[in-house]
Amino acid sequence: MGSDTTEVALDLFPYLKVYKDGTLERIAGVEVVPPGLDPQTNVLSKDILIVPQTGVSARIYRPNFVIKDQKLPFVVYFHGGAFCVASPAFPNYHNSLNKLVAEANIVALSVDYRLVPEHPLPTAYQDSWAALQWVASHKEEDGHHHEGWIKDYVDLDQVFLVGDSAGANIAHHLAFRIKESDLGQNFRILGIGMIHPYFWGTNPIGSETADGLRKELVDKWWLYVCPSDKGCDDPFINPFVDGSPDLAGLACHGILVIVAEKDILRDRGRFYYDKLVKSGWRGKAEIMENEGEDHVFHIFNPDCDKAKSLMKRLAAFLNQGSGKGIVE
Repeated sequence: MGSDTTEVALDLFPYLKVYKDGTLERIAGVEVVPPGLDPQTNVLSKDILIVPQTGVSARIYRPNFVIKDQKLPFVVYFHGGAFCVASPAFPNYHNSLNKLVAEANIVALSVDYRLVPEHPLPTAYQDSWAALQWVASHKEEDGHHHEGWIKDYVDLDQVFLVGDSAGANIAHHLAFRIKESDLGQNFRILGIGMIHPYFWGTNPIGSETADGLRKELVDKWWLYVCPSDKGCDDPFINPFVDGSPDLAGLACHGILVIVAEKDILRDRGRFYYDKLVKSGWRGKAEIMENEGEDHVFHIFNPDCDKAKSLMKRLAAFLNQGSGKGIVE
């Protein structure tokens, strides 16, 4: 028999392992790369502390060359990783943000929210909300805490939330919180880009009914991340359970939902889109399906044709704010 330091109590494939002595080993999303000038995309990035009280930081990106006095759309980005792995400095996310900023000609802020289990939910949502409050504070005249790149290069009337997987889930919840808060009085979200959103539920739907193995895997992830008596019908992960806010109240003007054909989460994304369209929400909803691809394939295979078309579609969505697509 091995010792408690080698015996695995919980194998949360493909993210992490928990050993019997309580030690945690993250398997995915642990690598980091520094910010700086990316020669392939000519995008510049730097790390900034945005919430000193909690130590929450972010990586901010902008094109290296911006036309004088030009103000660009601004994306607040939330990375995926099932709430328990990865960061903005993870090479795949850093690379993906460089590509998005170059493709869309935008400024982006990738939020380094704190992870489970060291910081149980709802910490990730609270950190992300604090980051959004910090962004909104740049609309105030008192600028001694303002970030120069936001002040100099950003159009704060063209703010978008974008996230993949768990990050798309975060974006959904923030859009409701804005509506319920004082923030919504002078700060608005133009649109939300949801890439392969991480929503779930106890009862299987669509392809989940035929894939018990993957259903069980996703159940296991969520029950580890958010142990509660509500299980996989906790409103954090299932936006359609009793007590969840009506989608008609989403505080944004446009939503792009992107799903992948082979992704076990696909039917949840489609269901979300269908519910949104039928909800009476007054914005513009769009959906894109990546045929033949699996969950967040674009993060791990960014140079394939389908990843490039995903980026182009997302970039087009982010450039609608000039009045060509998303309207009041």
